[in-house]
Amino acid sequence: MMLDTPQGPVLYLNGVSVSFEGFKALDGLALIVEPGELRCIIGPNGAGKTTMMDVVTGKTRPDEGEVLFGDANDLAKMSETQIARAGIGRKFQKPTVFRNHTVFENLELALKTGKGVFQTLRARLSPEQSGRIDQTLDLIGLREQAQRKADLLSHGQKQWLEIGMLLVQEPKLLLLDEPVAGMTDEERGRTGELLQSLAGQHSLVVVEHDVHFVESIARKVTVLHEGKVLSEGKMEQVRANPRVIEVYLGR
Repeated sequence: MMLDTPQGPVLYLNGVSVSFEGFKALDGLALIVEPGELRCIIGPNGAGKTTMMDVVTGKTRPDEGEVLFGDANDLAKMSETQIARAGIGRKFQKPTVFRNHTVFENLELALKTGKGVFQTLRARLSPEQSGRIDQTLDLIGLREQAQRKADLLSHGQKQWLEIGMLLVQEPKLLLLDEPVAGMTDEERGRTGELLQSLAGQHSLVVVEHDVHFVESIARKVTVLHEGKVLSEGKMEQVRANPRVIEVYLGR
């Protein structure tokens, strides 16, 4: 059991294994993410990156192992909804925004999850809620687009809006799946700045195939291979590991 101390990890995985019809997607995976940390996870296809995020968000149950979050929340025993309410937000690769609503309305809907969509938009925002949306618009760089329909945004802007929709819910831990896939160079740069600005206040786990992007933001990198940690450390250490070169970077 973990004690909730400032030094305690926000996410603790130990000996986590998951099998699908005989295939071991995770094989005794161990991972510790500290509060406020920006952790990048890389590795070849089939390494277990998506399964790891599925386990943390309750979509997949581990066959064995510990999955703990913050103040001894045992994620392996919680539902997806309970996990989201405990403070874990996940962004998938493809943005899922309300395309026919404005940027502001998307943030408002995310803020008031749990009510019906139309009931939510009719309910008045409290000053605290309005302030949170304003702050988020500045953070994600979409203040000028606030009254624009989400459908009219660029691909990168939709990704930032979806990150904003998670941020208004004030998560302790953000899981981001390939956040820069399909972005322009300029959008990638802005996304890197955004993620770095969030670290400290939030803990972030970024799963990404773009090694150059990872290099630009990473403080600590974990390389997964065959469902377990192959290497972990600063990017230059990981890059120099012969096994990492062999199974991933050399391809």
